[in-house]
Amino acid sequence: METDDASTNASNTDTRHLDDPLADFSRRYVDVDGVVKAVYVAGTGPAVVLMPEMPGISPDVLRLARWVRDAGFTVHVPSLFGRDGAHPTAEDGERIVRRTCVSAEFRAFAGGGTSPVTAWLRGLARQAHAECGGPGVGAIGLCFTGNFALTMALEPAVIAPVVNHPSLPLDDPAGLEIGEEDARAVKERIARDGLKVLAYRFEGDRWCTGQRFAAYRALLGDAFDGRVLPDAAANTDPTPFFRDVVGSPHSVVTAHLVDEEGHPTLQARDEILAYLAERLKP
Repeated sequence: METDDASTNASNTDTRHLDDPLADFSRRYVDVDGVVKAVYVAGTGPAVVLMPEMPGISPDVLRLARWVRDAGFTVHVPSLFGRDGAHPTAEDGERIVRRTCVSAEFRAFAGGGTSPVTAWLRGLARQAHAECGGPGVGAIGLCFTGNFALTMALEPAVIAPVVNHPSLPLDDPAGLEIGEEDARAVKERIARDGLKVLAYRFEGDRWCTGQRFAAYRALLGDAFDGRVLPDAAANTDPTPFFRDVVGSPHSVVTAHLVDEEGHPTLQARDEILAYLAERLKP
């Protein structure tokens, strides 16, 4: 791994200061089987891999990363698409979605099976566990990467998968972004090791429907702890990409979170942090 100062590449073009400079994260270049990606790291304690949602590592994703860090974990945020730290505009977001959907690393549509990038993410989890120690690694997926947290459980180091509003496959509301062989292996691993998969969605989310949660429960049974929040709990003034492109309550602990004491979305955040602590800091 190589490390440099994330703040040196911070965007200075947004006069409204809506981009996040990531100055309190170190940027590492992580090599897994010859594939190198940037990963932003902060904190101490057991490792948690927090994957970005569309259209990238937004300020809302980084807010969640800091909450994970401050709860006593070493958070690892891999750069998978988009511009790191960027405020998610509708125009940029649509362009990133189109580009990512045709990337060889991702399987955005039904029949595509497991996204190849999850093999790299499992390698990241192995390296993070070796460095940070503890009983294992947490994995938090969001939106486009939501199901990746489940597929990462094929790596024995991953013992706390959190599947937030998984949106893939985009063209099948009842589908799961995972190949049949991997699905069987994940089911066997979760049953064998007694893992629980924590998941969240909004009731009226058009990208992560009740049909999708039903498909997860059919695969995993009682190991799938799917929690549904009412649409009225969603932030009514999200960033432009979520307002104009996503167009429905979607991101429970990021763009549609309401940071008010006792609010259902903040309670969801606290439940995730408590689940990570239970699994990673017994």
